[in-house]
Amino acid sequence: MKVILASASPRRQELIKMITEDVIVNPCDCDETIKEGLVGREIAEYLSKIKGKAVKEQFEEEIIVSADTIVCLGDAVLGKPASREDAFNMLRSLSGRTHSVFTGVTIIKGEKQKTFSQETKVTFYDLSDEEIDEYINTNECFDKAGAYGIQGKGGLLVKEISGDYFNVVGLPVAKLKRELNNF
Repeated sequence: MKVILASASPRRQELIKMITEDVIVNPCDCDETIKEGLVGREIAEYLSKIKGKAVKEQFEEEIIVSADTIVCLGDAVLGKPASREDAFNMLRSLSGRTHSVFTGVTIIKGEKQKTFSQETKVTFYDLSDEEIDEYINTNECFDKAGAYGIQGKGGLLVKEISGDYFNVVGLPVAKLKRELNNF
C-alpha cells in the first residue's frame, strides 16, 4: 500500500515504515493557526486535518496520512519551545506531574476521510533544575512539543506512561494500521 505522509517529522517517517515501506514524504506548508474554542484532542485532530487537506490536491489517487502531536498539561497546550527559557519553564511545569499527549491522525483518499486521535498519559519524575538544564543542553528539546522527546534522552525524565508509547513519539502506529485496514 502506497502512503503519502504529510509530515516533515523524522520520527513519523520512521514509524510509518512499521506499517508500509512504500511511503512518499510530502510535508505540507499550511497555516497551523488553531481555531478558537478547541482543546486537547480537538486541536490535534484539527491540525492533522488541515495538514492532510493541504496536500490532497497533489495526490488524488493515493492514501494520505497526516498527523499532529500536542502536549497538554491541564488546559495548557505546550508546543515546541521558542527558547532555552521556554524549554526550562515547560519542563519545570511537567516535573512530578502527569500530562496528556494527543496525536491526531487524518487519513484521506479522494473524497473519503477519517480522523481519529490517541491519548497517552505521561508522568515525569520530580526534576531538579540541574536535571532540566542537563537535558536542555542536549538540544534535543527544541523541535518537540512539550520540550522533550521520549525516544531520546527525554525518556530519562519519564516515570511512567499509560497508553501507546509510539503515540508519544508522534504516531500511534498500531491504531493507524487498524484504521488503514478498515479504510
